[in-house]
Amino acid sequence: MLHTDHSFDSFLAGAFGPTLLIDLQTDVILAATSEAVRTFGNSTLVGTLFAGRVKSDLADFVVFIDEVLHRGSAWTRKIALTAREEGPLICELNGRIVTTERGDALLLNITDLTTMDQRAEETAAAQMYGSGILEWQRVQAFFSELERQNQLILNAAGEGIYGVNAEGKTTFVNRAAQEMLGWTTEDLIGRDIHQMIHHHRLNGEVYPSHECPIYQSFRFEQVNRIEDEVFWRKDSKPIRVEYVSTPIYEGQILVGAVVIFRDITERSENERKLHAAMDEIAALRDRLEQENAYLQEAINIERAHHDIIGQSPAIRQVITQIELVSRTEANVLITGESGSGKSLVASAIHNDSSRKRRPMIHFKGGAVAPEMIESELFGHVRGAFNGALRDRPGKIELAHGGTLFIDEVADIPLEHQGRLLEALQRRAVVRLGEDRMRAIELRVLASTSRNVEREVQAGRLRQDLVLFLNVFPIHCRPLRERVEDIPPLVAHFLKLASKRLGRAVPVVTEGMMQKLQKYDWPGNVRELANVIERGAIVSRAGKLVVDIQNPTAPVVRNSSTLLTEADIEQIRVANTIACMKEAGGRVSGNGGAAALLGVRPTTLYSRLQKLGLTDKDW
Repeated sequence: MLHTDHSFDSFLAGAFGPTLLIDLQTDVILAATSEAVRTFGNSTLVGTLFAGRVKSDLADFVVFIDEVLHRGSAWTRKIALTAREEGPLICELNGRIVTTERGDALLLNITDLTTMDQRAEETAAAQMYGSGILEWQRVQAFFSELERQNQLILNAAGEGIYGVNAEGKTTFVNRAAQEMLGWTTEDLIGRDIHQMIHHHRLNGEVYPSHECPIYQSFRFEQVNRIEDEVFWRKDSKPIRVEYVSTPIYEGQILVGAVVIFRDITERSENERKLHAAMDEIAALRDRLEQENAYLQEAINIERAHHDIIGQSPAIRQVITQIELVSRTEANVLITGESGSGKSLVASAIHNDSSRKRRPMIHFKGGAVAPEMIESELFGHVRGAFNGALRDRPGKIELAHGGTLFIDEVADIPLEHQGRLLEALQRRAVVRLGEDRMRAIELRVLASTSRNVEREVQAGRLRQDLVLFLNVFPIHCRPLRERVEDIPPLVAHFLKLASKRLGRAVPVVTEGMMQKLQKYDWPGNVRELANVIERGAIVSRAGKLVVDIQNPTAPVVRNSSTLLTEADIEQIRVANTIACMKEAGGRVSGNGGAAALLGVRPTTLYSRLQKLGLTDKDW
C-alpha cells in the first residue's frame, strides 16, 4: 500500500522495503511505502519534513544529497535515522534522482542493518543445518551403499554387526545382531545405539558414552578389542559379549565405526561353572588328602583291638548301648578313665551307623596347642595367620557327611568351647581369616576321662556344651572293676603281639593269670596291652613272663612316661579323696587330711572347692 498522492504512484512502483520520495526543493516527503510508515511509526508521514528524522549531523546528509545529485545515485551507512521509540535506526540509505512534475526529487530506499544482520545469521544457520542434513544424508547413503553391497555377507555372518556414524547414530544392523539383541532395524536405525544397548555396566553403574570403546574408535581413530562387557537386550536382560570396534573412512574422512560382536554368555557361564568345579575339586582334593592323613594316622596308631572284647556285665551293657544308639543321629558322650576303651566305643558306634562309608574324624583336645585349636577345629584360609600358606579345612568341615569324634572334650580351652558349640548347633563353620559360612552335616561323639559334673562346677567345661553332647551317655568302667574280662583280653593281645613278632603264642599259666587279675591296672586296657606285648618279647621257654608292680604297692610311673593334664588331674583327685577317707572327712587338726598331705588347711579347703569334691566323694 502506498501512502502518497496518486500522481506519484509510478515512482514507488516496484519499490522493496521502506522507501520515501522526497522533494529536494522543500524537503517534504511526497510519498512513502507502507514499510516506511511501519518503520517510522507515523501514518501521517507523507507531507512532513524529512530532515527532522535525521539523527546524525545534517552535514553528512547534505554531503550524501550532493553525491546523489552528482552521480545520479549513491548509498551510505553513515547516517542514522530516528524511527519509532526503539532508538536510532542503523541503516543503509540508497538514493537516486527522479524527475516529477514539481521538479527533481530524491527516491530514498532505507535498509535496516540490524534486521539484515539477523537475517544473515538465520540464513547461515539454515545453511549449516542444511549442510548437516546433507552430510548426514551423505554418510547414511555411504552406509546404505555399504550395507547394500555387503548385505548377503552381513546377514550370513554368525557374529552381530552394526555400524554407527560419527554422531553415534546407528546406520545398519545385521540379522544376527537383531536376533541376539531382540531389537529390530526400525528400533535402532538413526538412534543412539549406546543409550539403547550399552548404557549400563553389569553391576548397574551408568556407562557414559565418552568412556565407551566404540565411541573412542571414531573419536580417536583406533581399533578397540574388548573381551568381556555386556549389551542390553530389548527385554532388559544383559548378554555378555566380546567385540571389535573399527573406525571406517570414506576417502580420507572418518565417518564412523563398525562393531562386530558375539554373545559369550553361555561360554562365560560354562567358564564360571568350570572354575567353580575346579575350586570344588581342589577343595575335595584337599579334604581327601586330609582325610587320608587322618586315616593313615588312625591305621598306624596301635589300637587295643578291633572289636570290643569281654563278657562282663559292664561290657555287655556297653555293647547294648552301642546297638541302641548307633543307628540314630543322637550325640553321644562317652566317659571313663584313660585307657578304658572310649575311642573303641566311638569307633563301634560309627562303624555300625549309616555314616560308616564316611570317615570318623578324630580330634583330641589335649594333643593340640591352645593357639592352634581354632585352626584345627574350624580350618583357615591362606594368610589368616603367620605360617598359613594355603587354605586348609578344619576337622569339623572334614567330618561333613560323617562323624566327628572329640576325644577329651574337657581339655579344650573354655574360650573355644563356645565357638565349637555355636558351630555344631548352627551346622555351619567359618574358617579363620574369612567370613563365608560353610554348611556342615555331621554327627558328634565326644569323650572325657574327667568327672563331668566336677568340671562344670569348677568352670572348666561349659554346661550348655555338655547338654548338647550328652544326649546319650555311655560310661566305660575301668578294667579293675571287670577282672573277668582280663583273660580274653590277654589272649587277644598275646595273639596279636606274637603274630607281629613272628613267634609262637606263649602259654599263660594260671598263676600268671591270677597275678594279672590282682593288679590294679591304673592305665586300664591300654596298660594291659603294653604289658602283654612286652611279655611276648621277653618270654622264653613257651611261657608268658610279665613284669608288673606289686598290686598292694602304690603305683609308681616310670620317670620317662609323659602324663597328660587329665592324668595329673585324675591322680590329684584320687589322692585327695584317699586322704579325706583316711582322715575320716576331717580337714584340719591332728590326723586331718591337710596334715597328711603336708599342706595348710586353707590350701586344702581351696583345693576341694576347685576340684568340686564334696562329702559324697569319700
